[in-house]
Amino acid sequence: MKNVFQKTLYVPLSAVIFLSACSHLNTVPVNVSLGNDPAVRCASLTAGVASNEIGIPSGAATIDSATWVAATNLAVAERGPTPASRVSPATPAFCKILGRIAPVSSTAPPILFQVNLPSQWNGRSVQYGGGGFNGTLINATGLPPAQRFDTPSPLAQGFVTLGTDSGHQNTPNEPPQAFALNDEALLNFAHASYKKVRDVAVVITERAYGRKPDKLYFMGSSEGGREGLTMAQRYPNDFHGIFSRVPVISWTGLQHAGLRDGMAIRGAAWLSPAHTKLVHDSVLAACDASDGLVDGLIADPIGCRQRFDVTQLRCKGEASNSCLTDAQIKAVQTLHSPMKMPITLANGVNEYPARGPSGENIPSFGPTGGWQSWWLGTEPPAFPPKMSNGIAWFYGAGAIQYFYARDPNADLTRYSVQANASRVLEVSNLMDSTNPDLSKFNANGGKLVILENLADYAQSPYAGIQYFATVQEKMGAANTKKFARLFAAPGVDHVGAGAPSNVDMLSVLVDWVERGKAPETLEVVDQEVKAPFQVTRSLPLCQWPLWPRYKAGPVNLAASFECASH
Repeated sequence: MKNVFQKTLYVPLSAVIFLSACSHLNTVPVNVSLGNDPAVRCASLTAGVASNEIGIPSGAATIDSATWVAATNLAVAERGPTPASRVSPATPAFCKILGRIAPVSSTAPPILFQVNLPSQWNGRSVQYGGGGFNGTLINATGLPPAQRFDTPSPLAQGFVTLGTDSGHQNTPNEPPQAFALNDEALLNFAHASYKKVRDVAVVITERAYGRKPDKLYFMGSSEGGREGLTMAQRYPNDFHGIFSRVPVISWTGLQHAGLRDGMAIRGAAWLSPAHTKLVHDSVLAACDASDGLVDGLIADPIGCRQRFDVTQLRCKGEASNSCLTDAQIKAVQTLHSPMKMPITLANGVNEYPARGPSGENIPSFGPTGGWQSWWLGTEPPAFPPKMSNGIAWFYGAGAIQYFYARDPNADLTRYSVQANASRVLEVSNLMDSTNPDLSKFNANGGKLVILENLADYAQSPYAGIQYFATVQEKMGAANTKKFARLFAAPGVDHVGAGAPSNVDMLSVLVDWVERGKAPETLEVVDQEVKAPFQVTRSLPLCQWPLWPRYKAGPVNLAASFECASH
């Protein structure tokens, strides 16, 4: 009988194409294959996974299909909601496994998953996080969060890759938060689905190649960033390296801040695009030069808080696009202020931090960017919430109705945390990835990299910064430095627009986990979103609380800057 797990020196053409870009990752031998006929081997991988092979209470996993997929070429779309979404990297031929994990309760939906098996495997796996309220299967064939456009995908580098829908599917004409009315679906969204899919993927990988992954990585952004931190906190032995980009860490605080901020811009307090530009230009006038270079980038938003005064924009006569009314000034001050919670949330958190200044008028890859996309929308907040009211209101108000009030018709003007205190705390304990005790993750050799974008209005970057401080307080700053890093990218919004934001963080993780090479100052780049993805600007990616200050030299080169302190 043919040994389908035999080792071979055969390297497919796709691997040759990417060899120079990937050679630094080959600390685990790249010589495990799916056999001489990988398509046949792929088609045989249809056996399910029993519930007792999954590390937490679960139904069994069923394989819906195992399909050999032909190689694809690089493709770049004209438009997309984020810069990275426009780039579909080349992929080699691979085995695509689609399946579902049955729920424990018959009333809950299944967890859908996709596992991608390369013909030549490097012994590693990468699990991709989701986004928003999930509900869409992550196919894990694209670039990881913030990845440089000119790097091959993990699948092309020989990683097994995997993703999930987190245990529910979005339904047309239904709010994306509606699934939360089902307890098991909410539990799966909070953390259980990512653990279950991880365990199922390990079983599938072992069946395919004859051994389990040597190293497991998790990479996620936004909601996916929360998922990554949750894995480190709840399942500390499951992953060796985790990249958490712009994570919605204090999830409960964020949703309530979305409600507060939306209520603050109702009616006459709403700011038009012209008012947004007015504030943005005023922030630049007050703060742009403070980093040594007038370039439209606020490199030190913390220092800018002391220099920018929104009251200087108050109308002295009739309201117009060149000034702000008292109601509009109060709205901006609300956004720039932390939200004090009337109860203490999970892990002792009692406030959600302020956002801004900087990046108010960032052009995005949708119809608008900055404040208009995330906070203001194209019209003031409405009932029921609409996406045109701004994403923060649409997400936050809907979360209040379905997660906390558990009433789709809840009157948001009458909602109070105190009246729903027990439920708020229950959801906080489920959803908030704020546990600072990462001792087990550290003991297992895990490495964590967090990246916050400082012009982010989808969530507050200072929530992640505050969380990192609690980790240092809990575990000691010197000890934390051994396994965790926090980087901050100034001028970058939630999706990666506004300033240099691309970095090959997968290589950073692999180097740290497998070579012991801890990341110090890194480099982020702006790239054209078309092949060959020419770099148009680079900046140092500094460890917080340092920020890039101009020294001398070409203004588009990272070498012309230094990481400075206050």
